[in-house]
This record gives sequence, C-alpha cells and structure tokens, in this order.
Amino acid sequence: MSQLFARVNVDAQSASGSLHRVLGKWDLTALGVGAIIGAGIFASTGSAIAGGADHVGAGPGIVISFILTAVACGFAALCYAEFAAMVPVAGSAYTYAYAALGELVAWIIGWDLVIEYAIGNVAVAVSWSGYFCELLRMFGLHLPSWLTTDYRSAVKAAHAIATGEATPALQAVAAALQDAPRIAGIPIIFNFPAVAIVALITWVLVRGIKESARSNMVMVILKLAIIVAFLIVGAFYVKPENWSAHGGFAPNGFKGIGTAAAVIFFAYIGFDAVSTASEEAKNPKRDMPFGIIASLIICTVLYILVALVLTGVAPWQQVGTAEPMLTALQLAGSQGFILSAAQLFVAIGAVIAMSSVLLVFQLGQPRIFFSMARDGLLPPWAAKIHPKYKTPHITTIITGVVVGVFSAFMNIDEAVELTNIGTLFAFVLVAIGVIVLRWIEPNRPRPFRVPGSPITPLLAVGSCIFLMTQLPWVTWVRFFVWLAVGIVLYFSYGYWRSKLRVQRKP
Repeated sequence: MSQLFARVNVDAQSASGSLHRVLGKWDLTALGVGAIIGAGIFASTGSAIAGGADHVGAGPGIVISFILTAVACGFAALCYAEFAAMVPVAGSAYTYAYAALGELVAWIIGWDLVIEYAIGNVAVAVSWSGYFCELLRMFGLHLPSWLTTDYRSAVKAAHAIATGEATPALQAVAAALQDAPRIAGIPIIFNFPAVAIVALITWVLVRGIKESARSNMVMVILKLAIIVAFLIVGAFYVKPENWSAHGGFAPNGFKGIGTAAAVIFFAYIGFDAVSTASEEAKNPKRDMPFGIIASLIICTVLYILVALVLTGVAPWQQVGTAEPMLTALQLAGSQGFILSAAQLFVAIGAVIAMSSVLLVFQLGQPRIFFSMARDGLLPPWAAKIHPKYKTPHITTIITGVVVGVFSAFMNIDEAVELTNIGTLFAFVLVAIGVIVLRWIEPNRPRPFRVPGSPITPLLAVGSCIFLMTQLPWVTWVRFFVWLAVGIVLYFSYGYWRSKLRVQRKP
C-alpha cells in the first residue's frame, strides 16, 4: 500500500522545469481557444441536438446543455489552475496526481488520458473526414461511400431509412452496404480519409514539429473567422418557428438536455491543455487562471450562438450528421451564391482547423507515454528519442497506428462518448487531488488557490460525475474494461519497475 500511494516530491518537480517563461495571459487564452474549438463544435453538436443510437437529443435546448457543461468545466478549470500554479511543469493531470494522490492514481490518470488524447483524436479524424469529403463534393469529386464511413454507421443508417428517416445524408451512408466490395460475403467498409490524415500527421510529428504562440494565434483567428462567418450567414436564414416546433424547445425534456450536456462535453475538451503550458507562463499565479477561464467564457458564448443558429436554420432532427454546420447551411433554403460560398468557407476552414487540433492532440499522447516511461511505469523504449529528429518517435508511431485503425472502423458517437467519460474521470481525480493536498500539506505555498475550497472542488466532482451518469451504459462498460486492462498492465510491469519504488528501497 505504501508503494501504491507513494507521491513524488512537488518541489523536485517544480525545480525540474527548464522551459522559457514567455507566454502572457492572452497567449494562454489563445492556446485555450485553439485547443477547445475543434471537432467538438464542428461534429458532436449535431449528435447532441438530434440524438444518436444510444441517447436522445436536446433539440434547441442544447443551449442549456452548453451552459451546464461550461459550469462543470469552470469548476474543474479552477482546480487545474491551482495545480498549474503550484507545480508549473509539464505533465498536466498525470503529474498532479503523482504529486497529490500517489503512483497508482497517477497511473490510472495516465492510462485514462489515452482515452482523451488517442480516442479523442479518433473522433477528430472521423469528423475531419466528413468535412473533407464534403469539400471534395463541392469540387465535383466523389469518393466511394464504402471508403468514407464505418460499418456500424452504415448499418444504423440503413435501419433508420427502413423506419422512415430517409434523409439524403442517411441515404449516402447506407449506400456503403450496397456498393462495398465483399470478401467471403463480408462488406469491406472503412474510413479511408480518416486513416490518411492520421498517417500524414504521424509522419510530420516523427520528423519534428515546432509550435509557437504566433502560429497558434493564426490558427485561432482562422477558427474564429469560420464560426463568425457561419453565424452571420446563418442568422439571415433562421426561422424562429424551428425553436418551438417539432416537439418544442426541449423535445425530450431534461433527460435530453442532460444527455446532450455529456455529449457536447467533447466540445470543451482542450481547456486543460492550457495547464500544460504553466511552465512557460510569465506569471502562473495571475495568467493561468485568466487564460483558462477566459478561453472557457469565449468558447461558451460562441457555442451558444452556434447552437441557436443550427437549430434555427433547420429542424433539429436533421442536423445529426458528422458535419452539422454544413448540413444546416444545405437545409437553409435555395442554394444561392452566398450559401454556397459559406459552405465552401466552412468546409475549408473546418478541415484546416481540425487538422491543427489533430496535430496538437497527436503531439500530446506520445509525450504522456514518454513521461510515464521516464518514471519507469512503461518500458524504456517508450522514452527513446529519435537520434536525428529528437522526437519520441516510437510512441508517436504506435499512437498513429492505433488512432488510424480505430478511426477506420469506429463510429464518431462511440468515440466522443468514450472520450468524454475518460476526460470527466480525469477531472474528478484532479479536483479530489486539490482537496487531498490541501489536507496533507496545508502549509505548502500556493500561488493560486481555488476559491471556496473544498466546496468548489466538490462541486467540480459532483458536476463531472453528473455528466458521466448521463452517458449511455455501454460507454461505462467500455470505460471499465479499459481501466481493468490498465490495472493489469500496472501490476504486471509498472509496479515492479517504477523508479520511485527503486528510490524508496532501503
């Protein structure tokens, strides 16, 4: 038990920081906005509004869902800010857990973060594929349907058509079952563009990639321009009756709103990326809380406006696609020059924006493995650096292969829901870590303190657990299976090879 809950020295971790402190509060805010605005708003919003195979939709009530999720993230963000200011080094939730809750919990969070980064990137890649295929269609190019979707999505679309939901989007997906080549009677259906973009990103990351605050600011400006353009054009085609017809503002009651809040949590994933830059913040005490909270506020306002336009332009039942913004514009009315130009702009911008998110998260996952291997919890080869490119090439390639395989065959709703439950669980453990460290080390200097502790951390725990309970039961099953596999790996290898364990031996 002593080994399982052994903690690393916070002072040693803080002293290990060696990065330059060059980021101000607006740099951190831009980092947060850049990480948050991605496939979540471009893709999962549609499923949250219209519903999916395992959950009902919120309809226009998605606006309330965004507010609920923002509140939960706000509580968790304050907890991240306290740790980021107290332990201003790279590592985020894994590092915080090792400092506050011990090795076993750190391992669980590190393993859990694989869901956030790797499985989250599966959803991003699938959504990227949807927008990329739409962009190709605008130029008269069409990939075969069996190369642009997954088998389960094709089956679900065929079933929906059989029950009377014959929308053009569903018909295109269902066509994969008829058009696909077969081997031994089994249709060959996979998402080729998603695999291709993951392979390209992996190749770039192996060779090395340099990010700067300036380049991130450019990407943020691009993403904001896309959303603002959608809002301006869409506002002219809003039909207020769409907010009250088709079952009313909340057609599935609070169950739909609560479930949607858990689903669109994916749209907020990324604000914790700000905490990973605490080692480079000029003034972590002042700038980290500002950057985290400001980015959440900016994105929440934009998300609410997008939700209003989406559900105002088209009936809410019809926007449940992997590219809801384009779907809404297509259903807005007769396709004149303005609508066509807006669709083209949104498609191009979404492809570029999600490429950047894919790169950032694909960059992060190998470095989590790298950090765990450096602590002895994973084999030494996971911490190897390429002799020429100076990147963790082995874990980068492994991550790319895993993400590529899953993005070829995984449904976007499944990827989003699994990512959400894993990230929410990490937020719960970080909030608990704040309470525990306040209790066992009450006199430790804290440049930033969570206001209202322990009430605020407990609210973070409660709100995140509430969102977790809104997810489908099958997501819980997959999550517990994933954790069980992680526990087996820890006791098979990490427990015995931990460098902290070796240091503690008499």
